[in-house]
Amino acid sequence: MSKKITGAEIIIKGLVAEGVDRVFGYPGGAIIPVYDKLYDYTDSITHVLTRHEQGAIHAAQGYARVSGRTGVVIVTSGPAATNVITGLSDAMMDSTPLVVITGQIASSLLGSDAFQETDVVGITQPITKWAYQIRRAEDIEPALARAFYIANSGRPGPVVLDFAKNAQNEEIEWKSYHKCNYIRSYNPSPDIPEADLRRVADLINAAKRPMIIAGHGVMISGAEDALRELAEKADIPVGATLLGLSSMNSDHPLFKGMVGMHGNIGPNFNTNKADVLVCVGMRFDDRVTGDPDRYATQAKIVHIDIDASEFDKNIKTSATIHGDARKALEGLLPMVRENSHREWVKTFDDANEVECEKVVKDAVSGTDPMAPPHMGEVALKVSLAAGKDPVLVTDVGQNQMLSARYFRYTAPKSIITSGGLGTMGFGLPAAIGAKMGAPERTVCYFAGDGGFQMTMQELGTIMQYGTAVKMIVLNNDFLGNVRQWQAMFYDNRFSQTPMINPDFNTIADAYGIANEKVSHRCDLDAAIARMMEYPGAFLLNVRIDECDMVFPMTPNGYPVDHIILNEDSDIFTMNDNG
Repeated sequence: MSKKITGAEIIIKGLVAEGVDRVFGYPGGAIIPVYDKLYDYTDSITHVLTRHEQGAIHAAQGYARVSGRTGVVIVTSGPAATNVITGLSDAMMDSTPLVVITGQIASSLLGSDAFQETDVVGITQPITKWAYQIRRAEDIEPALARAFYIANSGRPGPVVLDFAKNAQNEEIEWKSYHKCNYIRSYNPSPDIPEADLRRVADLINAAKRPMIIAGHGVMISGAEDALRELAEKADIPVGATLLGLSSMNSDHPLFKGMVGMHGNIGPNFNTNKADVLVCVGMRFDDRVTGDPDRYATQAKIVHIDIDASEFDKNIKTSATIHGDARKALEGLLPMVRENSHREWVKTFDDANEVECEKVVKDAVSGTDPMAPPHMGEVALKVSLAAGKDPVLVTDVGQNQMLSARYFRYTAPKSIITSGGLGTMGFGLPAAIGAKMGAPERTVCYFAGDGGFQMTMQELGTIMQYGTAVKMIVLNNDFLGNVRQWQAMFYDNRFSQTPMINPDFNTIADAYGIANEKVSHRCDLDAAIARMMEYPGAFLLNVRIDECDMVFPMTPNGYPVDHIILNEDSDIFTMNDNG
């Protein structure tokens, strides 16, 4: 039997029907009717009050990425809506499913420059899968159902629904919520032609030097098992993009590390030696390819992706499979023959031995006990001490590259980082959301002193909700990544990269968060152990050398097999090493 309810209550009932049990947000005038109804649904939906709208959307991203569910954000109009723009762009580039609900002034006032009026749809359309304004209560249910379907189907991404205040207040007769599972002209899960699978299988079967590059799409589709089975059956070495890390366990003998600007030298060198390159759920970002004109020119390149617009956009392919990565890999499995590529696989290990000798040894095993710890050393020791299946959440910069490289991944969905947009300040709120999305896992958040201060106010969210995030701030009084480029390519002209920082431990004290400071290598192990043993949130302020660098490194504009191994070396290729 139908009854009259407000549009605001339809929104809340719709969220419950979609299985939403947690939202992130910040109230305000144009969204008050929704918050008023939320007051009656606290048994069904937990609202997380962040300290800034950007914090809310990054927290929703972390929650979505670790849980595989759609993150939900609720904010008001005007500046609140514009404060989520960075997160929307970030989520769009990294394929993170979000439904962002914004308040809007009454429809009768639209276009009048009323208080806190902003053209939310016009601003967000280029950086969302769908943006729509609702001006009548009767349009709320279909728009909300459509939003959830679009956000978490096909290639996931963010959706914005802008609710006029009058639509929230109007009362209409309403019976029940109906989920959306079909939109004409939208085909998020295309059928994969058998001929496409056969063409790719034939390339793999004929290959002498095959290689797989796993992107974020592997984990989005749940294709980790299929990836591993395919690699094992055909004896194919696997590299991963930054966002593809943890799609295969770090200790698997066929996993050879990360590709790209700061990737491992084995997969980077062999990208330009492979005869077949199978690229799954990735988009050939410039940080992965280096100079695109000199990227894998000797290889037949196979691209598997749910988004056909990525095909041949940056790199010319020999064959494509348009479809879900798990379905594609599972379809390939019976067609691909068992094989052995022992000598080819060994070349990855030989290259990585060079890396261990010239890069890793110094990064993780310093000999001076009184020297500041190296960033790679900290990341490795934290991951080993973090227990079962820890989650790495990073900010952006040197902390991101080194923690991603040295963290040990034992389960899927174990890295949450801003890949495509490179958003400083992403890490802390994303770590909060990740811990709320996977409370049983240890969440380790790495940040530099610059990125930490961009969203440091979210320590208040940790204080309010008791979110047990382990926070590691790598503190060198510099914007470290920019400093590295200035040192290497701009003649040590450190323009606006030195920083005067506050006492992060005193700030943690003010928020009631346990904390410790480490300045010497000899104190690091014990401090990490105390952090991991502590039951709640903990901030470890680690003093690092301001001259610390991230290596290996492929300079911008060079091919991926031209690599700088340390600050004393020139550009190195495997031919230099025999």
